[in-house]
Order: sequence, then C-alpha cells, then structure tokens
Amino acid sequence: MKRILCLMMLALPAVQLLAWGATGHRIVAQIAYDHLNCRARHRVDRILGERGIVYWSTWADNIKNDTIYANSYDWHYQDMDSGLTDSSVVAMLTDYPKVGGNLFRATDSLVSLLRRDPNNADALKFIVHLMGDRFCPMHTGHLSDLGGNRVKLEWFREPHNLHWVWDEGIIDAVGYSYTEYAEYLELKYKNEKKAIRRMSWEELLLHNYHFTQEIYEYQTNWNGNSYVYVYHFASGMEWQLYAAGIRLAKLLNEIYG
Repeated sequence: MKRILCLMMLALPAVQLLAWGATGHRIVAQIAYDHLNCRARHRVDRILGERGIVYWSTWADNIKNDTIYANSYDWHYQDMDSGLTDSSVVAMLTDYPKVGGNLFRATDSLVSLLRRDPNNADALKFIVHLMGDRFCPMHTGHLSDLGGNRVKLEWFREPHNLHWVWDEGIIDAVGYSYTEYAEYLELKYKNEKKAIRRMSWEELLLHNYHFTQEIYEYQTNWNGNSYVYVYHFASGMEWQLYAAGIRLAKLLNEIYG
C-alpha cells in the first residue's frame, strides 16, 4: 500500500508548507475524535492507538522528506489565484489542476483507498492531516506567491510571512492548548454543527476561497498591528478549524461507523 500512496503524485519545489502547525492539526483531530460515534472511535483507536488521530495528526508533515513518501509534498495544498468565478473554483474538486498542488486529488485518492482498505494506517493518518489542510486558507492561497510564503510581514516585531501567520501565528497568539481550544470551539459553534455537516464540499470550498480572498484584500491595507489582525481574523480562523474537525468526523463515521 505504501507503494500505491507513493506513486499517486509528483513532487513539487520545496517550499515550507505546514498547514495550521502542530497545535492547529491537533485541534482539528481532537474535535473530530470528540464527534466519532462509538463504533468509529473503537476502530480508529484500534488502528492508530487510543486518541491516535490526535497524536498522529502532524505525521504527514513530518514524513515529507522520507524516502517512502517524498512525493507527498504537494498533497498539502491547492493554490487558487484571485478573480476566479465560483464555478471555476468548484470545478477544481473534480477537474484537478495540473499546477499549484494536489490537495483535492490526493484527498480523494486516499479516501477511496481507505474505503477499500479501512485498516490502512498510513492512509488514515494522511486523511486526518489533509482534511485539516483543506480548511487552512493559505493552503488554498495564491499560486503567484506560493500560498503566502512570499508575502513578507512583521508579526509582533518578528519577521515572518503570511503563510506562517495562518499556520501558527494567530493560533499561538490566542494562547490556548489544543484541548482548551477544541473545548472552546465546541461551545462557540455547537449550534452550527448540523449546518456544517449538511454543507456540500462545493459550499465549503467556496466559503474557504472567499475567506482567503478577504485575507489578501485585508493585507493590502493592514497597518501592521498584529493585535488588530488577531482580533479581526480569529473568529474566521476558528470556524475553519471547527468545520475541519466536524467534517473529518463525518467522513470517518461514514467509513468506520
């Protein structure tokens, strides 16, 4: 199975792309774990160990340079430039672009693989991670700036880039542990849970796409105050994290429940 996974994609240039960072991916996985039904939780725990989807949620980033999965680098993102029509964005879910990443193709392939072989631990670990990546705005950022990697900025007086801010900067600024954040988001968005479960993948992608464009537009007029930036975008980021966890749980309940 490792060979099947390895042959699915071609590698792209080495640019640092760590969606959500460790804390963000653990938040997504914790929310998902909390919403697994009993049968799905038992089966997932049996494959990855108890609460394993949380502990293995960053594995897909850690093995990018491993010889077995060296070709998995571009599975983590699908760049989309501004000005696209909604229909063009939605088309990417099935008419996979030839440039700018393979996030949608990789996720679909891995889900199909896991449905055929539910005990494939590596496929499961990839899906846990990539489902989080699908909801990280800069992993559907602009191809022209490599998902914000080339957009330099100062974050709390330290040099960084826009991609890093959305991977780690905002989450770190809030200051919760991943368990505290997961609990907080459950309380904040529990009334939206059913609506998130009902949303189509097309609706979720368009929500993320337009949110990402809002981020870029804000960037052009931002005064550089990091506190203001966190205040402005924290809720939008939190919805993305919560939605990622809920949709990961829905998928795993369908496969294992």
